[in-house]
Amino acid sequence: MESLKELFKIGNGPSSSHTMGPQRAADQFKNKYPEAVSFKAHLYGSLAATGEGHLTDYIIKKTLQPKEVEILWREDVVKEYHPNGMMLEAIDADGNVIGDWTIYSVGGGTIAEEGMRNSGANATYPHNTLEQVITWCEQNNKDFVDYIKTYDDADIMDYLQTIKDAMENSVKEGLATEEVIPGKLNLQRRAKSFYDQYQVNKQPNTLMYAYSLAASEQNASGRIIVTAPTCGSAGVLPGIISTLKELEGYSDEQILNALAVAGLIGIVVKRNGSVSGAEVGCQGEVGVACAMGAAAIAYLKGGSLRQIEYAAEIGLEHHLGMTCDPAYGYVQIPCIERNAMGAQRSFDAAAYALLTNGEHHVTFDQIVEIMDETGRDMMDKYRETSKGGIAKLFFTC
Repeated sequence: MESLKELFKIGNGPSSSHTMGPQRAADQFKNKYPEAVSFKAHLYGSLAATGEGHLTDYIIKKTLQPKEVEILWREDVVKEYHPNGMMLEAIDADGNVIGDWTIYSVGGGTIAEEGMRNSGANATYPHNTLEQVITWCEQNNKDFVDYIKTYDDADIMDYLQTIKDAMENSVKEGLATEEVIPGKLNLQRRAKSFYDQYQVNKQPNTLMYAYSLAASEQNASGRIIVTAPTCGSAGVLPGIISTLKELEGYSDEQILNALAVAGLIGIVVKRNGSVSGAEVGCQGEVGVACAMGAAAIAYLKGGSLRQIEYAAEIGLEHHLGMTCDPAYGYVQIPCIERNAMGAQRSFDAAAYALLTNGEHHVTFDQIVEIMDETGRDMMDKYRETSKGGIAKLFFTC
């Protein structure tokens, strides 16, 4: 499994697959061919279908500037390896192609060449399933945080401090603005309104909604957020940790440990399933974020290894089949509300698991496999193409 650094990334929204991934690819390609006078970017499948709404063309052109860039939209070409495929071409002064690169944005801002995904080439951890991790913890009398500290980079907790700060900052900045979110939906932000209502009703879920909406609205506006595990689900964990810190007084160290546990859940899914909405629908984004949040909460509440695993399993299981159907390709409707609901369900999943002794019949690893299979069985119109589901309601708007 990869380092938590490959899961939690700081960058601009609105989409880790459609914005952050292509940006990373374009930057690497630009550095490889500095002599090119222009570039072409062939966008395939989902990258083409919702690329405009996700600002894919904008971020590629911005990354490759001041060179001229031609974008070719090929929605009709869906690569078998992954629906988020793209080919970059470097062009010389005579119009000749001097280099090309086919690359895939596989979710969470991660890019991979065909056949290299989950190849183990960038493995940080020696185990590939949560059950294997639990066995290691039981044999060595350790917990999940100990596991992270044992195998990830020596500075991983310092890195998580940076991640926590960025998450909290996305909440703070999101609460400070009431501007309309960019795009033709003309969607009004709600985070500050919810926060103002919390000042009156003092209901914990109102505060959590406000915090989750704040980070998610920042993402939808193309501002700085953290992939957790994706941009589209960037409001779930910030909403949870900010609420717990404020209402229950957890220390920074406790929150960092909780983020480590959440990250472990995320990298297990990336290794054995997918966090790409174009590949498995929103179950791989908000569903996985809910599982990560549930595990973090269960950890903070003193849950055992099995209770934490159960909380994560519940969080993901009850998002099975969730489609990715963004209106106009924007990460706004239904994405923003789903972040707030995902955060709430994280609390519910953790509370349920903690009422048990941790014994249950379906494991988290099994649910990851089922989620992956379910997503691949979905018709493509329900997998980030804006052709079906809720997106269909806006075809004539």
